[in-house]
Amino acid sequence: MPSSRLACRFVRNARLAAGLIAALALAACGGGGGGAGNAAFFVPPAQQPAAPAPGGTSGESTVLMRVKPEAVGVNCSLGGARVEAGLDVDGNHALADSEVTSTQYICNATAGVDGLSTLVRMRAEPAGTNCALGGSQVLAGKDLNRNDVLEDAEVTSSAYVCGGAPGATGAAGSNGRDSLLAFAAEAPGGTCTYGGQRVQSGLDLNANGVLDAAEVTATAYVCAAAPADTRWVSVTASSVQTESNTGYQANSSTGVTLTLPPAPTVGDWIKVVGVGSGGWTIAQNAGQRIDTRSLPGGSDFDWRPVGPTGSWSGLASSADATRLAAVSSSGELYTSSDSGATWNLRLTGQPWSGVASSSDGLALVAATNGGAIFRSTDGGSTWFDDGSSRAWSAVASSADGSRLVATAYNGQIWTSSDGGSSWTARESARTWRAVASSADGRVLVAATNGAQLYVSTDYGVNWTARASAQFWWSAAASADGSILYATVDTGAVWVSTDSGTTWESQTVSRDWRGITTSADGRYVVAATSGGRMYESSDRGQTWRATGDAGAWTAVASSADGVKVAAGKSGSAIQLGARRISTTLGVAGSISGGQQDSLELQYVGGGVFMPVGYVLANVAFVVR
Repeated sequence: MPSSRLACRFVRNARLAAGLIAALALAACGGGGGGAGNAAFFVPPAQQPAAPAPGGTSGESTVLMRVKPEAVGVNCSLGGARVEAGLDVDGNHALADSEVTSTQYICNATAGVDGLSTLVRMRAEPAGTNCALGGSQVLAGKDLNRNDVLEDAEVTSSAYVCGGAPGATGAAGSNGRDSLLAFAAEAPGGTCTYGGQRVQSGLDLNANGVLDAAEVTATAYVCAAAPADTRWVSVTASSVQTESNTGYQANSSTGVTLTLPPAPTVGDWIKVVGVGSGGWTIAQNAGQRIDTRSLPGGSDFDWRPVGPTGSWSGLASSADATRLAAVSSSGELYTSSDSGATWNLRLTGQPWSGVASSSDGLALVAATNGGAIFRSTDGGSTWFDDGSSRAWSAVASSADGSRLVATAYNGQIWTSSDGGSSWTARESARTWRAVASSADGRVLVAATNGAQLYVSTDYGVNWTARASAQFWWSAAASADGSILYATVDTGAVWVSTDSGTTWESQTVSRDWRGITTSADGRYVVAATSGGRMYESSDRGQTWRATGDAGAWTAVASSADGVKVAAGKSGSAIQLGARRISTTLGVAGSISGGQQDSLELQYVGGGVFMPVGYVLANVAFVVR
C-alpha cells in the first residue's frame, strides 16, 4: 500500500489543542464514519484483513489505532506522542485501554514546540515471523520534510497487531482491496472555526494506490483550537479565572492575579503579557505547580546553615547528597550520613586541603598540605593514610572510587587505579592547585597557580596544556567529561564543552573560589571570596547571585544539581536546595512585571511547563 495515502497526522504545534488528538482512533486500513469534532475511524469487518475474534477464531474484530500526546517524563524527556494499537474486541469501534496490544513513543528531539508533525501509517503484514497468521504493521515517525507523508526514511518506530492473513477472501476476510486514508487542510469556516484537518477514507477500488473522489466513503475533521494571537482577553480586574488556550493582557496599575485553568488537558496552554504597570501573578489550584528550571529566577536556592563552624577548604557529596564530607584548613574532618542534619568529627590535627567522594559516598579520599593522603571505604567511620608527605593541594575521584588523582603544589600529578593502594607520578612539577575528574576517571583537568590548565583524556597518562596562563583556583567536570569548568582568582569562570580542547571565559572578574556542577554539566554553582555565590542553569552561559556574602571557599553538588553544600571561612556549612518549581498547590505562584510575558503548557500530573517568555525585568518572582 503506498505510504502517501495512509499517514495519520498528529500536530504538535502549540496553537492546536493537543487534547483533540487524545481521542483519535484510526483503523488499520481506513473505512468507517465520522463527523465534525473528534475523529474515529475503523475498518468494517467485510473491508479489512481478518483478525481473531475474542474466542480465538478468525472473525469480526477490527484493528484500531489512536495517537495521544505524551507528557514530559520517563518515556519522552521532552514530551512527544504515544501511538497505541489493538483489536476492537468488543466491537464498539473505540480502542479501549484493555484492547491496546502495542505502544510506541515518538519523542521530541528538542525542548519546546519543534513545529514537526508526528505521522503514523499502517500496512498489511503477511504471515511470517512477525505475525504467524498475518496482521498489521504500525509505522510512526516525524514529518521531517514537512510534506504530510510518512516516508520510509522518516520511520523511527514500528509495532505489530497480529490477526488473520491480510488479503484473504471469504465471509470473514477482506475483499482483496486496500483501504486508504487521505488528509487535507481544512480552511477556517463553518466546519472548523480556526481551520484544521479533513480526513477521508475509502477502498482503493481501482487499485491505483490513490484515494479518488469517487472512492471516498467517510469524512471526518480534526479542528484546531483558537490560537493565542486571535483570542486575547484584556484584564483590568484584580483577579480572573483563566481558560485553556487563551492569552491574557494584564492591564492594571495595581496588579492582576490569573489562576491557572482548573481542569486542563495535556497540551493546553495559557499566555500572559504585562501591559499595565502593576504587573501580574499566575496563581495555582490545588495539586498544580509550574516547572521553573528554565526561567530566570526560577532556579535559585533556598539556603540554610547546618553543621559545625570551620575554615572550610573542601567539601564532597554523594550523588544524592545524603552523604557529605567537609575538611577544614584548621585541622578538622567531618562527615554526615543524613544530608547534613548531623555531623561527626572524624579526624583532627591535619591541615586539610581537599576531599573527594565516590557516588555512593562510601569511598572518601582527603589530602593534607604537607602530609599524607587519607582514605576511607566506609563513609568516613575509619581512615588510613598512605604515609606520604607532600604539599597536596587537591584530590578527585571517579564515581566508583577506584580511580583517584591528586595534585601536589610545586610537585607532580599522581594517579591511582586501585582506590589509592598504589600511586603513579604523572606530568611535571608545577604549581598545581586544583583537579577534577569525569565519572569514569578518563577525562581529567588540573589547574595551576599562574600557568595554564592541563587536560588528560587517557586517565592521566598524558597531559596537554590548554587555555591561557591564569591564577586558576578550582575545577569541575561533568560525568562524561565533555563539559569542564575552571575558576580564576581575580578573573573569570572558564568553560569547555569539548572535553577541554577549547576554553572560553564567562562572567565578570571576581575573586572566584570553588566550583561544582551537576552530572550533566547544566547546573553550576561557583563561590567567591568576599562576595556571594553564583549559580547557572544553562551550562555557564548566564549567572545569577545566590546566598549571602562572605568568604566562600568550597562547594559540592548532588548529581542532579538540586542540592548543594557550601562552606565559607569562619562560618557554618550551608545547604542549598535548588528551586525547580513553584510551591505545590495554592501557595505557589509566579509573578512578572510590565512588559514581561510568559507562556505555559500543561504536560500532565498537575505540572505546567514554560514554552516561551520575554523578560524585561531582572527575573520572575517564584514562590
